[in-house]
Amino acid sequence: MIIRLLPLSFVLLAIALLGTGCSLHDPARTAASGAAQAVPAHAERGPAERSAPALSRDASRALRPPVMKPEDAPDIWTRARLGFAMTEALDHPRVAVYIDHYRRNPNIITVSSARAKPFAYFILTEIERRGLPGELLLLPIVESGYAAEATSRGLAAGIWQFIPSTGEHFGLIQDDWYDGRRDVYQSTHAALDYLESLHERFGDWYLALAAYNFGQGNVARAMAANAAAGRPTDYWSLDLSSEAMSYVPRLLALRALIEDPARHGITVPKLANRPYLEPVQLGRQADLEYVAELARIEAREVLQLNPGYRRAITHPHAAQHLLLPTPAARRLQVALHQHGPDHPLVRYTEYQVRPGDNLGRIAQRHGVTVAELRGANNLRGDLIRVGQRLRVPVSGTVATAGAGPVRTAARAERHTVQAGDSLWTISRRYGVNVAGIRERNGLAADALLQPGQVLEIPRGQAEATLRRVEYQIRPGDSLGAISRRFQVDITDVQRWNALNGDGIRAGEMLTLYVAAGRASDG
Repeated sequence: MIIRLLPLSFVLLAIALLGTGCSLHDPARTAASGAAQAVPAHAERGPAERSAPALSRDASRALRPPVMKPEDAPDIWTRARLGFAMTEALDHPRVAVYIDHYRRNPNIITVSSARAKPFAYFILTEIERRGLPGELLLLPIVESGYAAEATSRGLAAGIWQFIPSTGEHFGLIQDDWYDGRRDVYQSTHAALDYLESLHERFGDWYLALAAYNFGQGNVARAMAANAAAGRPTDYWSLDLSSEAMSYVPRLLALRALIEDPARHGITVPKLANRPYLEPVQLGRQADLEYVAELARIEAREVLQLNPGYRRAITHPHAAQHLLLPTPAARRLQVALHQHGPDHPLVRYTEYQVRPGDNLGRIAQRHGVTVAELRGANNLRGDLIRVGQRLRVPVSGTVATAGAGPVRTAARAERHTVQAGDSLWTISRRYGVNVAGIRERNGLAADALLQPGQVLEIPRGQAEATLRRVEYQIRPGDSLGAISRRFQVDITDVQRWNALNGDGIRAGEMLTLYVAAGRASDG
């Protein structure tokens, strides 16, 4: 009787609301009850009935927690976590050892993050584009601490630590002008190509990583030996080198710390989730100092972001690209467009060959190397003639023409500690004393150096005690004999002179940076 007291329109509205209440508040139950009703397959449904299942699916989807998109992640490490895919043996005892190691040495992650800052967005984007595990962003920490200048005893170089032959196999140019293994842009593509091919071969990421470190032939033989002995052939069961046995555990330990820093009591530096660098294709050889002027950026930063170039000038024929901070890249592109494609980006002086000249003397006079003179003038050998005009790059190994004290570029300011380094070996390399390094870096007398640690080398002291020496190679000389005579490392002699191996020829000139007391070769 109450219904009679209510307006008819109100009653109809209440009935409609009661009839739709389940689909609004409990779509799952509504879908279940609808499925329980026997509706013939051939029965014609009205518009409301046909739309109900679709509405239920939409409502169910809306109730799920949203999945964060990579571009929406607040920082790079959060974004990397979205792609973490290595889930097996995370609690293995070999992993726990390295979790403790990194917790006790948090500077490894701090320093590596600082080095990774310009490149992490590009590297992670390429990892995601290929559908690879996000943990691979951490692999350069294991390999090199993200130090592009890192070189191992086995001559592996760059953040991905390519040995010369593997780098060459994956298309990384290595010559007097450029080392693609140190070019973060090119070596990242090569490293991911290599890792993909190893995963395709072994079908397992842990085995692929072991092969990246230890060699695929070695891993395959270890697997075959286990199979022949009736033992498992997974990564954790193989008998590998000590380095390869710790390689995956170190990566998984970093994964654990990056995934939950608070749980492990560490702080991970934030890296912005936005592009830092932009590649610029120059299309011709370029003086990096001039490019820096056009882009309105410090030349030192251009060199730091493009460590593949051995000199302050790009390759004459091959690698002619640069990675620059996005604003600087756009300024450079505008300047290149305004100047036009024929505008030279290398600045030269012209020199007319005089009687008694040779390439070594001309190079010494102008503060460049013989290799730079050859490259600038397309010379295949050392033959020149009186009256010939040579182009001499203003860029390159910058030094005074005299024998006064010089500084050995950026490496005389900062040094990244490698395995086996000591304060004594570092002091010998830079021609400074141990006390000066300790004082500059606040190191106690019993301080232990950690791989990846960055030391500042006292600039004033290095400038005062190092001299540039031009040494003419004599018959019977070898790099080993020359390095012993001047008390310098062979690897430094190779780097100073852009030498790929040990081959030298009598009559050629070598540039050496030696302690003042060793400046005479007598």
